[in-house]
Amino acid sequence: MPPAPGVHRALTLRTVEDVDALVGRLDAGARSVVVVGGGFVGLETAEDLHRRGLQVTLVERAPQVLTPLDAEMVAPVHAELRRQGIDLELSAEPVEVTDDAVLLAEGRRLPADVVVLAIGVRPDSGLARAAGLEIDERGGIVVDDQQRTSDPASYAVGDAAQKRDAVDGSATLVPLANVATVRGAGPRMPSRAAPSGRPRRWALPSSKSSTSPSRDRLERTQGACRRTGGGGDPHPPSSHAGYYPGAESMALKLVVEANGAILGALGVGGEGVDKRIDVLATTIRGGLSAPQLADLELAYAPSFGSAKDPVNMLGYIAENRVGGVEQTVQWHEVADRQAQGATIIDVRTPAEHTAGHIPGAVNIELDSLRQRLSDLPNGSLVVHCAVGQRAHTAVIQLRAHGYDVANLDGGYRTWLAGSQLEEGRRRAREAA
Repeated sequence: MPPAPGVHRALTLRTVEDVDALVGRLDAGARSVVVVGGGFVGLETAEDLHRRGLQVTLVERAPQVLTPLDAEMVAPVHAELRRQGIDLELSAEPVEVTDDAVLLAEGRRLPADVVVLAIGVRPDSGLARAAGLEIDERGGIVVDDQQRTSDPASYAVGDAAQKRDAVDGSATLVPLANVATVRGAGPRMPSRAAPSGRPRRWALPSSKSSTSPSRDRLERTQGACRRTGGGGDPHPPSSHAGYYPGAESMALKLVVEANGAILGALGVGGEGVDKRIDVLATTIRGGLSAPQLADLELAYAPSFGSAKDPVNMLGYIAENRVGGVEQTVQWHEVADRQAQGATIIDVRTPAEHTAGHIPGAVNIELDSLRQRLSDLPNGSLVVHCAVGQRAHTAVIQLRAHGYDVANLDGGYRTWLAGSQLEEGRRRAREAA
């Protein structure tokens, strides 16, 4: 609970009693709700209250919800929330809770019969602190790879105990149920050391949208990372075969090192995203490389999957990258490439180009590319389509003719989603 005027009127969601208190407020005739916090609990709360017929406003201090997602991946989430009728207030700072509203730092007033705070948790490590055990700056209980605390006779497990990050080995806190319970299930206490003695050290946090870190965090810890996207152009990958009714599209992002090692994955979409995240989380834990995803034999039937599953598509793209078949450019690198003299070639149809395109892009449709090679400018080229598959075909053709060419990872859709959110962040910084 932050120290803001009137915050005592707000509700939190931690216990069953908290839920009872919220339901009591709703049954008393509440019509408008402000949910503060765009993480997992905040989004689930907003969804449930919207389904009850309330007018819901979601307030998030950051410029996006679900901060583990990269900019280009979270744009569809924002669009879906707004499509469902949930008002989003991003880069917004609540400063006061009144009897019937939430006041923002910029002076605006959001009507609120009920206010729910879902802005995170702090470790409940009071017992460990009272026992004199070492506590980190976030309140987590410091443990070694055997779950021993600073007192060798004491062990700590669960949400409040530190974990070791699977990517860089740094200490971290992961308040997710699966990581907390898995870590708690196997402490290497003396009475349980015999079965394996294996340290339970590495945390690979997985949710329904992601496994392991995003690009932003990886760039801070690794210095560089790369993206490969799912294919199926001009339509993104889907939950099952596209010709079978009811297929839902999805966007997948795989973060890999230059040698093909997988660092993390993100997924956004409807049905089937969780299945792909499960496969990728298992792949990471098993040590498979990104190109090996192409050879996975996953369950197939038109109503349940595709002959080339989206996970397989990630493998094909990674195989091209690692094998040197194709160079790629990320959406956030396009402007720099243009400044260095590269030309953007849009191989979508003229109608697609007219509906929206990257500034400065030259439209040469894939079907006429061979006949229009003389229209291409000198110098390096960055080719794109909607999500990447047509552009891959164009890259292969142009390389055969000696061009210095790269494919825009994720195509125009990824560039557009990322650019729109980055523009929002820029405006928020200027306003601040």
